[in-house]
Amino acid sequence: MHQASGITEFRKISVLYTAKVLVLAFGALFLRAPAQAWQEDNMAGMDMGGKSAMKDMGPSMAAMAGHMIMTALRPVQPGDEEKAKAVVAQAKATMERYQNYKNALADGYVWAHPKAKQNQYHFMNDANGREAESHFDPTKPTALLYRNTPHKQFKLEGVMYTAGQRTSEEELNKRIPTSIARWHEHTNFCAAPEDKTKEYFGAHPKFGMFGSIKTKEACDAEHGAFYPYMFTWMIHVFPYEKDFKDVFSMNDDVAHVH
Repeated sequence: MHQASGITEFRKISVLYTAKVLVLAFGALFLRAPAQAWQEDNMAGMDMGGKSAMKDMGPSMAAMAGHMIMTALRPVQPGDEEKAKAVVAQAKATMERYQNYKNALADGYVWAHPKAKQNQYHFMNDANGREAESHFDPTKPTALLYRNTPHKQFKLEGVMYTAGQRTSEEELNKRIPTSIARWHEHTNFCAAPEDKTKEYFGAHPKFGMFGSIKTKEACDAEHGAFYPYMFTWMIHVFPYEKDFKDVFSMNDDVAHVH
């Protein structure tokens, strides 16, 4: 019951946050309209990874099946793990300043959707996100990931890095080896017309990142607005996890700081 309630709350937050992104400043950062030719050329090597990948996700992420793509897992190459660990070390060092969330605000991070109760809070930095479109700097994460605990509001647990929608799988691999971690991107979003916004919710939503509509044709038939891509490529990093396999976890339903 508690897990189901959490997913419902996550869906509400996702819809509200996405709607906000569509009309506010972060729209410039996240909503890029890629060329159809680029989309067709680059989708081939990227998928949801089947059951093995799904089991590694939390229920909130798994519920987005059909609305998300991930980079394929490559064979491990010499130096991959060392390169990934170097990024994690830089992320961890960068996070020291932001243990106090007020430092994040002072440095240009903005609390995304502050009125919504969330399991994980994103503090977004527009300038870092724009730079990440074409250049990777592990000391400048696009987002800081905080979690409320019984003893502290905004306990920093990780960072989020992003890359432009046109970034190739090869380039993503250069940033963080895709033999170690998988980048993901949210796709196939049908925004509901004003008279159907209630259909973002419920046990069987029709619109949004959890909706049954996953194609432009189906979205057009419902008079919605279709976005083949929502947001940029992204990856979460949780440097405080003791087990390295959990450092790049795709389960946001559990705490990654202990």
